[in-house]
Amino acid sequence: MPKRVLIAGGGVAALEAALAFQAHAKDRVDVEIVAPEPRFWYRPVAVAEPFGLGEVRHFDLSELAAAAGATYTPGALVGVDAGRHVAYLSTDDEIRYDALLIACGAVPVQAVPGALTFRGPADTEKFAQVLAELRAGRIERIAFAVPWGAAWSLPIVELALMTAAYAVDHELARVEVMLVTPEAEPLQLFGPEASAAVRRLLEERGIVVRAGACPLELADGELRLLPEESLAADCVVALPRLRGLRIDGVPQTVHGFVPTDAHGRVQGLDDVFAAGDITSFPVKQGGIATQQADAAANCIAADAGASALRLPFRPILRGLLLTGQQPRFLRHEIDYRADTTSVASPQPLWWPPAKIVGRHLAPFLAGLAGVASVDALPADDDALAVEIELEEQAVVRTYGPPVDAGEADEEDGVTPIGLGF
Repeated sequence: MPKRVLIAGGGVAALEAALAFQAHAKDRVDVEIVAPEPRFWYRPVAVAEPFGLGEVRHFDLSELAAAAGATYTPGALVGVDAGRHVAYLSTDDEIRYDALLIACGAVPVQAVPGALTFRGPADTEKFAQVLAELRAGRIERIAFAVPWGAAWSLPIVELALMTAAYAVDHELARVEVMLVTPEAEPLQLFGPEASAAVRRLLEERGIVVRAGACPLELADGELRLLPEESLAADCVVALPRLRGLRIDGVPQTVHGFVPTDAHGRVQGLDDVFAAGDITSFPVKQGGIATQQADAAANCIAADAGASALRLPFRPILRGLLLTGQQPRFLRHEIDYRADTTSVASPQPLWWPPAKIVGRHLAPFLAGLAGVASVDALPADDDALAVEIELEEQAVVRTYGPPVDAGEADEEDGVTPIGLGF
């Protein structure tokens, strides 16, 4: 009998896992996805939408699940009886499983009172109003803030860069853009080379960077910081802090995150796994979530008798930084031992060169966008073939003009392919 696998969640980690099962164990597992939201949102493009540089798209989750060889059931996971192998849903349904993968993400909560909390698609219209206030001259000093705690800082850096470019394009000479982050350097997680490249880019755009500071609140035109100081600001746009929803029967930290091992197994529970933002791994990012999902799916597939390798989670951070002009591709292996893997380039470092990077999910979404393979790119006799690393050892080719990473012109390079671009 096929092993019954239940995936709780309808986001990046959940779809990556479903696609991994289809690739490695489709005859050995029956996969069911449960999620409260009937749509899958391509959220990373939300930062570009207010500037007219992208459009957030969504897809019917039941159709995506079917394409991934799974079924979809509406409902949120609220409890687990690991001994009986039963999952409890918000709809009062009970579902039996042989293996459970918890991939329900995390909940964004306000972290900086008085600031506009930018959570993604839900707040693009509010930020578009901020841009209108800039054009009208009612906002001159705008700060973008990263709170302490669980947060992914790349979107706020993108908003700062695109706002600075927007001010130049609209000849808003009096607008001052600031970035506040508790990191020692902007996007420090990407390693020294990438972080230094981002710092140079911020300085070139005239963005004032206040690193090593935690934003507390905006009141009376002042953004209070820790250590004790403040910045004058007419408007502050801040990232939310992430928290995990409580799930009865599942061990969680004080902030709601689920501890797992290198294969995604939830500590203390048999046949229960977790992947993505709900886990206690400190980096909350879509590409990291897909890597965790792959590790868990491979382990579950191997338990079901498939030939999948039990490869542990090995975090490799990949980020496509939107700047308002030419994007930057950032890559870093998070091994906490060496900084030689930090890379920043105007040329793609992976394929497809999109915002969400996943072994199975990225080409799946690229297919939905009409880019099925590298062969879809036009060939040019004067183009340079560039080998792009894809996960482990596999390489593919893409094409673009030869550009030195340190001397790239803003108009050179390869346009990122992704939904909404």
